[in-house]
Amino acid sequence: MEQNHVTIVGAGIVGISIALELQTQGFKVRVLDRSGVANEASAGSAGAFAFADIVPLATPGIMLKAPKWLLDPLGPLSVPPAYAVKIAPWMLRFWRASWRDRYQAALAAQSTLNGFSSTALERQIKNVDGEPLMQRDGQMQLYEGEQEFRASLKSWEVRRAFGIAFEHLKSPEEIAEIQPGLDPRFTHAAFTPDWMNTIDPRSWAEHLAQAFKTRGGEIERVEVLALEQSGDGFELMTPNGPLKASQVVVAAGAWSHHLARTLGDRIPLETERGYNTTLPAGAFDLRTQLTFGGHGFVASRINGGVRIGGAVELGGLKLPPNFKRAEILLKKAAQFLPTLNTADGKQWMGFRPSMPDSLPVIGASPRASKVIYAFGHGHLGLTQSAGTAELVAALICGKTPAVSTAPYAPTRF
Repeated sequence: MEQNHVTIVGAGIVGISIALELQTQGFKVRVLDRSGVANEASAGSAGAFAFADIVPLATPGIMLKAPKWLLDPLGPLSVPPAYAVKIAPWMLRFWRASWRDRYQAALAAQSTLNGFSSTALERQIKNVDGEPLMQRDGQMQLYEGEQEFRASLKSWEVRRAFGIAFEHLKSPEEIAEIQPGLDPRFTHAAFTPDWMNTIDPRSWAEHLAQAFKTRGGEIERVEVLALEQSGDGFELMTPNGPLKASQVVVAAGAWSHHLARTLGDRIPLETERGYNTTLPAGAFDLRTQLTFGGHGFVASRINGGVRIGGAVELGGLKLPPNFKRAEILLKKAAQFLPTLNTADGKQWMGFRPSMPDSLPVIGASPRASKVIYAFGHGHLGLTQSAGTAELVAALICGKTPAVSTAPYAPTRF
């Protein structure tokens, strides 16, 4: 194939965003995916562009809390016993990432990528006339009582230091001015006005995909099982036989590290299994995204309805889903939002691709310079998709990226 041809493995929000950006830069692009556009983690996210979420999961002292969480099978962070041994090496790297030196570096890198992705998203929205699919209504982090609120202040000072705008609310009455209908147990909150959501993450990804196809892009439903170098290019092994490619981007989410391993690259990607329930329009008058941080879930507005989802279950790709996790989140939401109508909800479970330091992998394979990795965004795939697309396009074009990709290098572990 010609050198200006690029094959992208993965049609989630990151892969589709990269495809569209490369197309804008003059490349002929083909996208391959095992299940189609946004049919995995991209479909079931909260729909948030969470640019204010710069604090990594691996924070100093987190391992002191982890045993309590891990022993609760329905808690905000859990590891199923059947997966505990397999995930032990990842957990060791997670622990190392929580040391102050690594944490500070990850915090700075996350803030940089989120800030860049915010401006890249505005360019992307303009490029595809996407404003009708946006909701610019902010986000509210809720706290039960003075003690929980005060415990959060350090993290908000970190955000302030990185230029994130927010307002503290210190009474149920102040909270109700932005979001009425909450249980009065929530006495304090932090409101981030610049936070934005899409009306539906699947619809947004499909909108980008349609723009890509209208401009001549190709999307093919086929599973890529392995990558093999062949002369100056590659053969992508599929159940239907090999496909040739001159340049490849691996953006296959939670399946990406398996493809990287076929080239000889061992990247410590793990799978967070996320759960949610989406309630139909009219379930609750939700006016901003609500984050119940002490309980590990959020409520967001999706197509006029409400999506209740979150929690972290480190359980890999093969264990059966445990929908009791979705049920417990919905039960809590009904307590916190007393008028919430929980009827006719649709449950979902998806796989978030997560790295131990909460940073994505963006960069060339050390074994094949014409293979670019773009995966491992964890909870921030939608948030960082447009920024990742511009960075990947710069790497493929041989240009200096707008921000250094060194913190996201595949070789950092």
